[in-house]
Amino acid sequence: MNSESPVAISTQALQRMPYYLQYLKQLQGDGVKLIAAPAIAEALGLNEIQVRKDFAAVSTAKGKPKTGFIVQNLIDNMEEFLGYHNVDDAVLVGVGSLGRALLSYQGFDQCGMHIVAAFDSNGSLIGGEVNRKKILPVTKLSEMCRRMNIHIGIIAVPENQAQMVCDQLVAGGVLAIWNFAPTHLFAPKNILVKNENMAASLALLSKHLKERIESE
Repeated sequence: MNSESPVAISTQALQRMPYYLQYLKQLQGDGVKLIAAPAIAEALGLNEIQVRKDFAAVSTAKGKPKTGFIVQNLIDNMEEFLGYHNVDDAVLVGVGSLGRALLSYQGFDQCGMHIVAAFDSNGSLIGGEVNRKKILPVTKLSEMCRRMNIHIGIIAVPENQAQMVCDQLVAGGVLAIWNFAPTHLFAPKNILVKNENMAASLALLSKHLKERIESE
C-alpha cells in the first residue's frame, strides 16, 4: 500500500482484487507490460473511477498519463496487500464431495494458503489421501493445529457437526475459519469466520431470475 497516502479499502474493493489479479496475470501471459485503468474497467465491466480508487489503495506507484500502470508492479502490490506472499498453512475438516473438491483445487497455494492435512470421523477414510493430503482422525484436530501452528481451518462437514468442529479449531489456536456448512457458527470475537452459504447464494440467484422472468 502507498505509505505516503494510505487509503482505506472497502470489503467490496477487497473482493475485486482477485479479479484484477487474474486479469493482470492474463495480460502478463500475453506479453502486455503496461495497462491503463480505462482498459481494465472496460474488460471487467467496472467504473474507471472505481478502478483508479482501488489501485490507489494498494499500489505504490501511480499510473502514468497515456501509458497507464506497469502490469508487474500492480501484480506485486496486490499480492503483497492480500498476503499472497506469506503462505499460511490450513487444515480441512470433512472429506465428503465438497471437501474432496476443495482438497483437489490447485489454486489455493497461489492465494497464500496451503492445506497440509484433512480430517474426518469416517474410519474408512482415515489413513487415505486426497491430492497427496493425508486424512487424519478428527479426534486429533486440536492437537495437530496447536503443534503445527495452523492459522486457518476449513469446515466442510454437515450442518449438525459444524459447531463442534469450530470449537475444536478454536481450541487448537486457529485464527480464521472458512465455513462451508449451512449454519451460523459461534466463535470468540477475535476469530474471523467467513461463511460460504450456497443456499443463500442460490436464493439470491432465484430471486433475480424470478424478477427478470416476471418483468418480461
